[in-house]
Amino acid sequence: MSTKDSAGASDEKPRSDTWMTAVTMLQDVTPPHIPEGASGMTILIEWPPGDPGTPPHRHTGPAFGYVIEGEVRFELEGEPERVVKAGETFWEPGGDVIHYQDGNARDDAPCRFVVTMLCAPGQPMLTLVDEEELAQRAPLRAPRPVS
Repeated sequence: MSTKDSAGASDEKPRSDTWMTAVTMLQDVTPPHIPEGASGMTILIEWPPGDPGTPPHRHTGPAFGYVIEGEVRFELEGEPERVVKAGETFWEPGGDVIHYQDGNARDDAPCRFVVTMLCAPGQPMLTLVDEEELAQRAPLRAPRPVS
């Protein structure tokens, strides 16, 4: 609520134009599907130095991530392994696609990243993939980097 003094001047602060330049687009993707009745959740993941992260898994819907600190080793089925650094984004379509890696790419520093996921109702956020299915789908995995 603004007030006016005896001379009629308002104490309301002028609006800033900062909002016109304050937004930086980090990621703009069209997910292939969104499960009907999906719920959204945002989680923070923190891996200590060298942690391999979650075993191979999948999500019921798309996931969108942003690395806050460190570097994340990221690999989806059919795509080569890559390292996503602080300030960079990643996404995965969810559904049947296997997410092979999301671990800390560095042995000397922690990593932290935020992921927003759309999850199918009544389904777990994450389902691990067993060894038998990994073996069956091995031809779908991109060639491994040579050490």
